[in-house]
Amino acid sequence: MNFIYKSFCRTFQFCFRIAMPFLPYRKPIIFTNVKECVPLFQKLHAKRILLVTDSFLRSSGITKPLEDFMAQNDIDCTVYDRTCPNPTVKNVEEAKHLYIENNCQGIIAFGGGSSMDCAKATGACIAYPKKTLEQMKGLLKVWRKLPPLIAIPTTAGTGSEVTVTAVITDPETKHKYTMNNFTMIPYYAVLDPAVTYSLPPSLTATTGMDALTHAVEAFIGNSTTKETRQLSLDATKLIFKNIQIAYNDGTNQTARASMLKAAYKAGIAFSKSYVGYIHAVAHSLGGQYNIPHGLANSVLMPIVLEKYGKCIHKKLKQLAIAAGIAMESDSAEEAANNFISTIRKMNKQMGIPEKLQGIKKEDIKIMAKHAAHEANPLYPVPKLMSAKQLEQFYYDVMEEK
Repeated sequence: MNFIYKSFCRTFQFCFRIAMPFLPYRKPIIFTNVKECVPLFQKLHAKRILLVTDSFLRSSGITKPLEDFMAQNDIDCTVYDRTCPNPTVKNVEEAKHLYIENNCQGIIAFGGGSSMDCAKATGACIAYPKKTLEQMKGLLKVWRKLPPLIAIPTTAGTGSEVTVTAVITDPETKHKYTMNNFTMIPYYAVLDPAVTYSLPPSLTATTGMDALTHAVEAFIGNSTTKETRQLSLDATKLIFKNIQIAYNDGTNQTARASMLKAAYKAGIAFSKSYVGYIHAVAHSLGGQYNIPHGLANSVLMPIVLEKYGKCIHKKLKQLAIAAGIAMESDSAEEAANNFISTIRKMNKQMGIPEKLQGIKKEDIKIMAKHAAHEANPLYPVPKLMSAKQLEQFYYDVMEEK
């Protein structure tokens, strides 16, 4: 990356950092039980609701108590349950059609990050009926008020219930649209640990490590604030203390509630301080091969952190101390290396692989370009990298044949 473009990136990031305190970020109102959705919609005089979820949650009966409770209270619930991992343009168009066809007055996003991203993008399409998703991708393109939106996360990872972002995949171009605006933040969020009990151990692991990635990237970037640094530290502490308990015992209420809290805190942190190259590369892998986002982040995190090198050692030391795996007396390098090696150890203990299947050498160049385009100049990464430099990360996680 040449000096002129580096200077442009850093100037862009500096200006955005200065503007951030004046931008209309808001936190959703938090509830702790899914049944609280009903009186909320009654208060909003919304009698017809679109529930956006996925087929697994619907067929498993996890959404049924909420559907039944709404029916008992005379709220019509139209269900869209075809959301797929890495939700597509087609998913959003289908959900939008159901919303309009049934004269819905609000949206519930019930599920992981995919369902929430689909619901957010659907809301944006309702607000801008004449615009395509491609026209709304990028930064600050969605300014109109979305329909009332309640987010009910069933995974403790994405933090999408508090973020400004929705990510939608175009299967034809194999590219992900990232939509960022403050209007995309749900009005309300329900952090109910009971709906996460049935989450399989493998998803508990990868979504939890996704939340850790949010906390880490928000903390090591160059646009942090006192608030986001503390949120990142809090989230890291909660995740290191609870993720393996939740992995081993999915019905442990304390661990599940703590992981939801961690994802929420990390979500606020990265909404205000942004992420970095881990996410940019993971998004490109998801768009190209439909690799689950949490899995890609989990595998990439220790590799990218090592590549950043010395410039993040002091910050990783602070995270390591928060995680309870380092002391003030440790050197920055020692603590940083311990933090990275512990992440690798946690991945291994929870069955997360070191490599990703299906990556083709001939796709790497275009994926690296997509990743660089997403990250530069927006993401305030600790060390700037070009598309050419990012290519190495794909080789690092590519399964050897």
